[in-house]
Amino acid sequence: MHEHVLHHILQQLRDAAHDAGRPVPRLLAVSKTQDETAVANLVLQGQDAFGENYVQEAAGKRAAMAATAAAGRALEWHLIGHLQSNKAAEAAALFDWVHTVDRPKLVAALARHRGADAPLNVLIQVNIDDEASKHGCRPDEVPALAAAIAAEPALRLRGLMVIPTPHAEPEQRRPSFRRAKALFDALAADHAGVDTLSMGMSDDFAIAIAEGATLVRIGTALFGARARPA
Repeated sequence: MHEHVLHHILQQLRDAAHDAGRPVPRLLAVSKTQDETAVANLVLQGQDAFGENYVQEAAGKRAAMAATAAAGRALEWHLIGHLQSNKAAEAAALFDWVHTVDRPKLVAALARHRGADAPLNVLIQVNIDDEASKHGCRPDEVPALAAAIAAEPALRLRGLMVIPTPHAEPEQRRPSFRRAKALFDALAADHAGVDTLSMGMSDDFAIAIAEGATLVRIGTALFGARARPA
């Protein structure tokens, strides 16, 4: 990965936020499938939040970073992949954030296994476009799920995560982002501490930011740039 890619992406986020009159969102580097060297390179450049899909892959990277480039750095590890209930114990111990909570059974399992660590930051994954192939709860299920999370001292409700239908033209995703923002605003009105709307990826983050994203998940634009000439 070229050393200036991270700074270029961060500038793009600042520009998109400025153009839209929105606050600058946090960058979550989607490091799933990337090797430890690629992650360490980003850490050295100042990136501190990483998104992973699988518990075991994340565990290896977290251990490696603790022993190398990130020694002494407080990195954040976010689970952004679907979580099976039988992996909840490992996930609750390993991650700082889970973006994919979408059912009461998972809420109970994560809370039971979090232990005495700091509360686990939780986002509710919403199937914003009601796609049969997507995980996530229905929009009308958010209030009850949020109440279940808020009732668990081991969990901290932080907001919502959405993945819109991947229309070929990113602009077509704008209505989905807008609906997610309305849902997020309603959630924040009911629960103190709700501050995170995770939406937007490499090809649509500017639209997501314009519609209110506070955290964007970028992988391809960061790691895919490694093969580009300097």
